[in-house]
Amino acid sequence: MKLTQEQQTILDGKKGETQAKVMETLVRYGELFGADEMVPITSKYNHLVTSFGLKALGAVYSLLDQLIDAGAVSKQEFSADPRPLDKNVPANLLEKFVFNNFMYTKQEEYEKQLEKLGLMNKNAFTCTAYMPEVGNVPNKGDILSWSESSAVVYANSVLGARCNRNSGIIDIMGSIAGFVPSFGLLKDEGRKATWVVRIETSKKPEAQLLGSAIGMKVVEDVPYIIGLDKYLDGKLDDDAKAYLKDFGAATASNGAVGLYHVENITPEAVEQGRSLIAEGAREYVIDDAELKRVYDSYPIIWKNKDAKPKLCFIGCPHLSMAQLKGWSRDIKKALEANGRRKVAVPTVLTTAPDVLEAFRKEKEYQDLVNVGVILSYICPLMYMNNPICQKVPTITSSNKLRTYTSARYYRDADLLEIITGGRN
Repeated sequence: MKLTQEQQTILDGKKGETQAKVMETLVRYGELFGADEMVPITSKYNHLVTSFGLKALGAVYSLLDQLIDAGAVSKQEFSADPRPLDKNVPANLLEKFVFNNFMYTKQEEYEKQLEKLGLMNKNAFTCTAYMPEVGNVPNKGDILSWSESSAVVYANSVLGARCNRNSGIIDIMGSIAGFVPSFGLLKDEGRKATWVVRIETSKKPEAQLLGSAIGMKVVEDVPYIIGLDKYLDGKLDDDAKAYLKDFGAATASNGAVGLYHVENITPEAVEQGRSLIAEGAREYVIDDAELKRVYDSYPIIWKNKDAKPKLCFIGCPHLSMAQLKGWSRDIKKALEANGRRKVAVPTVLTTAPDVLEAFRKEKEYQDLVNVGVILSYICPLMYMNNPICQKVPTITSSNKLRTYTSARYYRDADLLEIITGGRN
């Protein structure tokens, strides 16, 4: 790998042993993927995937202490993924005991470390840091050192930034050094599409289901999607961004997609069109039958497959302001149609703390509270990692949560009917 004089100086230890180790880590990481150089990070903020004070991560806390003691802190302020706990989310005594004594025992100490390293503020815990209320919105072309998969694919695809699917700790290493190795999605050739996906459905496909189908098919490759633009009204507005947020999260969790192009919608596809498609690209056609096949393939891993749901999570990734308002209206309308005043299943809608703070000023917030819906900043995935919680029949409209936990996936309309008492 070719290094600049500044980078070589850091690697040689001229700025201290700790900085040298950080640079060596990044160089070795880059060499594994064939990086030819290190490039400067250009975004104002970073984003870290590791947000939870899990007891088992002792080596991480020790490493962070070494970085802090050496003054090797982030050159950028950063946000981090959602907190794993919220007292407002239902948990019985046994579940709380496991959370507090065996799992997230280091949360308070860990958050203090993050503050010393450069955390933006005490609210900066969300997987959707790019929401305008949060303020960590990269510019087109920015070089990032992010690692949260759903955020990386959104930044690359919807915002036109450049970031690889890094691992936890590598994200903070890049931010400390100010450089990341250049390979993969940082390169023009790495952003070429090796799949053409044609959408031939009879109606707008569910974002989470479509993303799942594409993720499982293309795995880690880059798809160029044709035919979706008509369902997004041909523009990248707030509704389209919310759709692509959920779609991208499913491609990144049901596969390993770090970038997709949507014809006439996403920035690079608008600018470059089908010149983004690599020679020899494979083709995948998605119609109604294909989406049904994918949906029917999902396993139900509850011990009792006929169990009545006892908990529902909506918002993985975290919901936008518009989505919160939409769910509020839909839940209220469905409850009225079903002759109910309260939700039939304990339901948690999750969003970024800053979005939640802003949403509290809206009429729809009180509407949700009045019908028994819980609003939280929690990470549903971290909650479901509790082995006791895994046994609770939990439903969701998130394909990411379905993939990583025991939660059962339902389409939005079906989920709405269940939580408002329209069906068992």
